[in-house]
Amino acid sequence: MPQIRFRNLAIATLLLLSSFHVFSQRQFDCLSVDESGLLTRSFHSFEKDIFEYYKFGKDTIKTYRTFLTEIATLSVDLRKLPSSKSIQLTREFKKQANNKNSLWIKLTEYENQHVEKKSFPTTVAKKNEEEILIFNYRGGVIQCLKNTNESKDFKEIINTLEEDANVSTSLIAQRLFYITDKEFNTSEVKKFIAFDIYYSILMVIEKAFS
Repeated sequence: MPQIRFRNLAIATLLLLSSFHVFSQRQFDCLSVDESGLLTRSFHSFEKDIFEYYKFGKDTIKTYRTFLTEIATLSVDLRKLPSSKSIQLTREFKKQANNKNSLWIKLTEYENQHVEKKSFPTTVAKKNEEEILIFNYRGGVIQCLKNTNESKDFKEIINTLEEDANVSTSLIAQRLFYITDKEFNTSEVKKFIAFDIYYSILMVIEKAFS
């Protein structure tokens, strides 16, 4: 009898620990590492923009997939979609692009991350020339989104972009679109879409807004 009780207790403990691990992994908010709150505010602003623009009520998947479709087909009206708040937040991102953990970093800094692995010289910006900013797929936030999500397709997309970030936004949108509904409707995928698709576009066009 004691052996049976011990075995049952051991099994219950293992199940509890396993459940706790999965729960904690799924519940962790990768944006919480940003003490300034910029990431959280910008994600909420993105969702407000697309839900107000497409007007599909609370249909999250339809709203996100329609957004990706219009990005992939270059049919989105970028004059009407972004709110003034999202534009303002985009400008804050530009100001923060000064360290290796930023969502966007200077191209030279991104290339320098592989200096030890490659022998060819890195890009050097000319004086008085504005440095090109690139999305930081190797940074902590994106790595957190990848590692806390269970979708193999999502992980594969980020792994590919880590090696070659020179991929068009429309192509990335296409690949994200074909993730299954169950894997698509996760906070990690949504946040990745917000930053790598939406705000990456706004980083380019924000100067057109007064």
